[in-house]
Amino acid sequence: MGQTDQEIVEVAVGVLRRADGSFLLTQRPPGKPMPGYWEFPGGKLEPGESVGDALVREFKEELDIIVEDAAPWVVRTHVYAHATVRLHFWCAQRWQGIPRALEGQGVRWEHIDDLLVEPWLPGALILKRWLALPALYAISAAAELGERTFLARLDARLAHGGLKQLQLREKSLDEIAFARLFVEVRARCVAHGVRLLINSDHPRRFWEEADGVHCTSAFLMRQAGRPGVPWCIASCHSEAELARAHELDFDAAVLGPVCATRSHQDAQPLQWDGFSALVRAAPLPVYAIGGLTAGDQALARAQGAQGVAIKQAAWLADYSSSSGSRSPIA
Repeated sequence: MGQTDQEIVEVAVGVLRRADGSFLLTQRPPGKPMPGYWEFPGGKLEPGESVGDALVREFKEELDIIVEDAAPWVVRTHVYAHATVRLHFWCAQRWQGIPRALEGQGVRWEHIDDLLVEPWLPGALILKRWLALPALYAISAAAELGERTFLARLDARLAHGGLKQLQLREKSLDEIAFARLFVEVRARCVAHGVRLLINSDHPRRFWEEADGVHCTSAFLMRQAGRPGVPWCIASCHSEAELARAHELDFDAAVLGPVCATRSHQDAQPLQWDGFSALVRAAPLPVYAIGGLTAGDQALARAQGAQGVAIKQAAWLADYSSSSGSRSPIA
């Protein structure tokens, strides 16, 4: 029987993250396939067991901790020589107890900006990209606010220290005006370590000078392959578009609108039930968008999202009224 004909083994995988962004890795002990490799803890689902219940059981058995409020994140299938596994990655930021090795495995807290252990289990390698994605994805609003006001509010957000990823999307600006704005925004992003993506409606030379491209759904569906830039995110509105983003090996997607918005009054909102149904088995991280604020990050994550993408709410003069206290900016 070939690898592709193997029965798929369902596996629950837990990504525990502390407030400082560090996450827990464990090392496979001798006696298991691929000993010495580092992975995210978890294990096979027992007959009739849910992913959530499997995570609680595995973390108690392997690490003596009780996981609380875990939420679905991404589902990926990986083919090994010894098995084909469907990995249900769930995220948890709350648990009881201090992780300790109960099965002789190595245990380490790592940070994506300072990785010290190798090798990673092949099925976990993709998380080196995903864990570099923040929970908040801001979208520019220079046309609405005026260039000077937008740049002043961008400076304020950067001074706050919470902005990590920005899409420059200014379709109403001509190329000369956009080029001028790009220079200003790019300089600020470089100085503050912010990932800058350029909407695909703007010329490709800007994508290549920035950190990557954010593709419209129409652009996404026309592509034969992944654009040759470091980071690629796509706007999606359907299961088919999410699947296409995965086929092209995009890093993440944005899905919506979740709620009604003034800018897309003709679009039917998904609401959280519709959003959750579409991302429940999504094979890449997905941001929620549409009528949301930074304060909706925790709610979005509970529905299976990477976080939220926001435009108008990101640039309020009183940003605290948008972010609230429900979830920190990450």
